Amino acid sequence: MKQALYFLKQIHEHTGRTLYLNLFATTLISLLDGVGILLLLPMISMSGFVNIETEGTPLSSAFLFFEDLSSTAGLSIILGIFVFITIIQSLLSRHITIKNTTIQNSFLRHLRVETYEAILHAKWPFFIKKRKSDLINLITAEIARASIGTYSLLQFLSSFVFTLIQIIIAFWISTSITVFVLLSGVILILFSRHFLKRSLALGTQSFELGKNVLAGITDQINGIKDVKSNMLEKSRMNWFRSITLDMQKQQVNYANLKTKSQFYYKVASSVLIAVFILTAVNVYNAQAGQLVLIIVIFSRLWPRVTGIQSSLEQIATTLPSFRAVIALQEECKQVREFHEEEVRGVKALQLSQGIECHNVHFRYLLDQPKFALENVNIRIPAKRMTAIVGKSGAGKSTLIDLLMGLNQPEQGDILLDGKPLNKENLLSLRKAISYVPQEPFLFNGSVRDNLMLVAPNATDEELWEAITFSSADEFVQQLPNGLETIVGDRGIRLSGGERQRLVLARSILRKPSILVLDEATSALDIENEERIQEALRRLRGTMTIIVIAHRISTVRNADQVIVLDEGKVIQKGGFVELSKEKSGMFSSLIGKQVRVLS
Repeated sequence: MKQALYFLKQIHEHTGRTLYLNLFATTLISLLDGVGILLLLPMISMSGFVNIETEGTPLSSAFLFFEDLSSTAGLSIILGIFVFITIIQSLLSRHITIKNTTIQNSFLRHLRVETYEAILHAKWPFFIKKRKSDLINLITAEIARASIGTYSLLQFLSSFVFTLIQIIIAFWISTSITVFVLLSGVILILFSRHFLKRSLALGTQSFELGKNVLAGITDQINGIKDVKSNMLEKSRMNWFRSITLDMQKQQVNYANLKTKSQFYYKVASSVLIAVFILTAVNVYNAQAGQLVLIIVIFSRLWPRVTGIQSSLEQIATTLPSFRAVIALQEECKQVREFHEEEVRGVKALQLSQGIECHNVHFRYLLDQPKFALENVNIRIPAKRMTAIVGKSGAGKSTLIDLLMGLNQPEQGDILLDGKPLNKENLLSLRKAISYVPQEPFLFNGSVRDNLMLVAPNATDEELWEAITFSSADEFVQQLPNGLETIVGDRGIRLSGGERQRLVLARSILRKPSILVLDEATSALDIENEERIQEALRRLRGTMTIIVIAHRISTVRNADQVIVLDEGKVIQKGGFVELSKEKSGMFSSLIGKQVRVLS
């Protein structure tokens, strides 16, 4: 239960005194409900159906006032008070329900915002380890379930306070009957521990199923082209039918458990009250008034006992979600990169000398025997163009991640104008960089929306300048709604080359001092690639350009070429210089590409 208490503490911090005002209102409702019980007894007695003897009981003083009144007058007063109390109680109950719903939804939003903010500010290695669908599942489904569990916890507290006051009133009316009801309740709760364990197991199963179904659907939607082109619809449907059947069985099992526990509680309550009444009549010669007292106390207390048990079952079902959300929050806190307030006032880095790597070693897992990058010593001069080439898996993208501060070297240093890259200058570096990935990503919005993400105050003139610069002006002008055209999920309504040019336009619009292109021209035709190369030539001398590329045309104009192989720098120098080294890998890569083109 410590996970549930952790969330209760967070609710306390989020809602403040509202939570305690609700508990106070619940206490007041309980008192009014207790007064209603007391009024029922003289009301029944005055009706003439049953004569309830109260002499020698705490209720005797409550009847003295009505003895001097006629039955009609006394009954009218009692009924009036009863109706008034019911109205006040109903208004308070309505207010508490609305407030609890407000607390639940406000806390749900707070929890989602806090968790999402923690995820966004986690370091890059966190995202390498995590599956995207698991994070989506936690932010949406599991936080919602945790919120429901939190609401059940609030209901449990309300029921507990309500029951406590009812018990005090019941003790005041009849100690022996109350003790019997409480002992019966304790026995029932101990007996129902099996249901709590089973609820926890079903909650764990539900958590795993929810995670797996979202992961599978996400993967299949992302890879829908492969599914359709390889006619995998049947196998994917078989998987979906199987996992949804498991979900159906899980829900049926939960309903079975819930109804089973309720069945036991109802049967137990009827058996207990029957046994007690039988004993009271045959052993203690209880009168009709005492039997009414037994029934009244049982009818008021017993539902509270079973309500507490029901809340505990609901909490047990959502405990796996509590644990998962807490674990994610704690993990994100440990790998947090920076806080929002740290970004304010930070100016973009302006390189004057360049970026250097001194004896840099890096591997993704410390227990891996082989380094992804090993003993890297390079210098990337400021306001020059540097090309990084090599075979697939040589470590090119890993090196770029280090240069952008997404990963940190295990050994060695990365220097920015001679100063080590660390937390103090990381934000300044990030503000200076624009990154164009090999697989360009666009959000499901308009062309304008996607461009203005990096420059919210950009004018149309600035937008078209960036679009023209990236050779995207011709196709954007031909779109149905120009800048207002919706590009679709991940830009699916555009071709690969069009997406790449828009992402390049977005990076230019940011006005960076460092431009990083990861195979940014790979999806362009020769004509548009030449236009991009011309644009890059115009940028030379104004910003530091780092390019990962395979095409000869892309690296031909670079001031420096760095060749990687198996995580090591094996060549570096100018394009012409390296191409003349016939025994070098760079010359080999050029030769292979020329043969392919011919």
